[in-house]
Amino acid sequence: MIKNQIIAFLLRWALSTLGMWISISLFGTIIGDYDIWLFVFAGFVFSLVNALVRPLATTFALPLIALTMGLFTILINTAMVAITIWIIPEVTMDFWGATLSSIVMSIANGLVNFWLTAYNKK
Repeated sequence: MIKNQIIAFLLRWALSTLGMWISISLFGTIIGDYDIWLFVFAGFVFSLVNALVRPLATTFALPLIALTMGLFTILINTAMVAITIWIIPEVTMDFWGATLSSIVMSIANGLVNFWLTAYNKK
């Protein structure tokens, strides 16, 4: 059980790293020199924010999510990317960049969820 959760977190971390690399490269600005560890750290921070903050934000925003038929989740996803960018001092991104990044990260997380669901059915 715990082994599956660790594997799931590591997979989410790896795909979050890839998603943050794409997002920061396309929509963000990196201040100063950087290397691959910046993106690994960004993926780790995003995974933690998604695991700890997102469930709380989704729970509190449930009436708005229902009222907008799920569209409010885009704003929640944008907030998760914005929190991640705020924590990482070398990266800046505007609101629209965070919004587009949240769409990229949603696709990456959707792929992970699809793979984990298929893996757990075996």
